[in-house]
Amino acid sequence: MEKEACASGSQAAARHGRWYEDACGGSLALELIGERWSLLIVREMLLGPRRFNELRAALPTLSAKVLTERLVSLEASGIVRRTKLAPPASVQVYGLTEWGHGLEPVLLELVRWGLRSPGHDPALAFTPVSLMLSLRALIDRARAGDLSLLAAFEIGGQKFAARVQDGELIVHPAGDAMTAPELRFCADSASDFLPIFYGKRTVEEAGGKLAIEGDPALAAQFIDLFALPPKFRS
Repeated sequence: MEKEACASGSQAAARHGRWYEDACGGSLALELIGERWSLLIVREMLLGPRRFNELRAALPTLSAKVLTERLVSLEASGIVRRTKLAPPASVQVYGLTEWGHGLEPVLLELVRWGLRSPGHDPALAFTPVSLMLSLRALIDRARAGDLSLLAAFEIGGQKFAARVQDGELIVHPAGDAMTAPELRFCADSASDFLPIFYGKRTVEEAGGKLAIEGDPALAAQFIDLFALPPKFRS
């Protein structure tokens, strides 16, 4: 059954023009990732492979059936690859291929573009990966200058290492053995970061839900690197 599904997905992925009958590369890109949920599934794998249940947890309103269908299609298209973690985990995970990772600049630009909408609602669900990608998208390169530092993020049990280097924020998953960072940020939810990093409130003003370890002046300098883009006004 799974082989039949994969074959079906492969045939669909290979049929350029199935939606638009248009030779433009943009139309092909939409055929590959334009189905509902596809790009958000890709988003959740941009910082490392994920288990099926981790993807379900990150996108709780996405049914298991639709997630399975999208993963089959993305794998057949060459965007996603299934692998098995080495022992002792020995579990199946889904990760992006090299070509799939090429969607990161597309997603970061969509983040910047979407946040300019007056209709953006920051009170909606926000995943840890979404937070880290927003920081990558919204760092002020000029303000970062030649600053170099390593920051650890722990968000609801997920851990990330974020390095400021050459005006960019480089992010990857981090385990307990991560090199000692200059700063550490911990919160139960990605949403707990928003009033401090983007609303520029103090931790106390934001309800004390975000814990910050490290030099307070350096933490303030780091937080000041990130700002929301101006809203579009017609």
